[in-house]
Amino acid sequence: MSNLTSSYTLTNGVQIPKIGFGTWQTPDGQTAVSAVKEALKAGYRHIDTAQAYGNEGSVGEAIQASGVDRSDLFLTTKIWNSNHTYDLTISSFEESLKKLQTDYVDLLLIHWPNPIAYRDDWETANAETWRAMETLYKAGKVRAIGVSNFRVRHLEALKKTATVQPMINQLFLAPGELEPETAQYSREHGMLLEAYSPLGTGKIFSVPEMQELADKYQRSIPQIALRWSLQHGFLPLPKSVHAEYIQQNAQVFDFELANEDMAAIDALDGVVGHAQDPDTATF
Repeated sequence: MSNLTSSYTLTNGVQIPKIGFGTWQTPDGQTAVSAVKEALKAGYRHIDTAQAYGNEGSVGEAIQASGVDRSDLFLTTKIWNSNHTYDLTISSFEESLKKLQTDYVDLLLIHWPNPIAYRDDWETANAETWRAMETLYKAGKVRAIGVSNFRVRHLEALKKTATVQPMINQLFLAPGELEPETAQYSREHGMLLEAYSPLGTGKIFSVPEMQELADKYQRSIPQIALRWSLQHGFLPLPKSVHAEYIQQNAQVFDFELANEDMAAIDALDGVVGHAQDPDTATF
């Protein structure tokens, strides 16, 4: 039986737990510290943060306080949009390590492919950021590297200069948003798909079809959404600040959705919104 420590294997052989605990929109300070401590207590061993979330310090504090051995954890952070040069990637990463109170991270991602600060020359900016990430990877400061919100054209551009190919693409993947073209390309090029906002930032709760399935399986709506994500081979990153929901979201390994119910969820369109276009995002 799978559980929270069951893992996918990345192209370089690194194991990554099949569910991660997301911290996007979790405020820095006591809220974030408590949430991450609760997640670790509930058995999560994969924590996802980012420079932009502003809570790396709290994540680091919670890990220290948890008593969980660092080597038993899988920790992700992301390079923010203002740091897309070689030197800024290196220096901002060192800052992230200090905040996280660790000397390595398990996964480092480029957060967005086309930030407004580098829009005139995003391709070069990504190439430089990636080159810095390859340096960190080869130095053993990062166990795996990848991207987030990259579409096919951004991945194609990155491929021109990359000597290490991305191992992960973290995308907005939730009922109603499957990003098929990007997902297919990413998979064909050996990338595992991580699903951020797998509950559609809370919008999932007002989808009647999801409520019907929750009733049918005697489960919560988030449990249905997370099970759907896992059955697609995605790695979902549910976020909550409530102990009860943090635990509940982990209990998705003891049931399976029938094919027709998977298909019914696949047929939903836009019920939690659509992925933002990174080429027009205003940040």
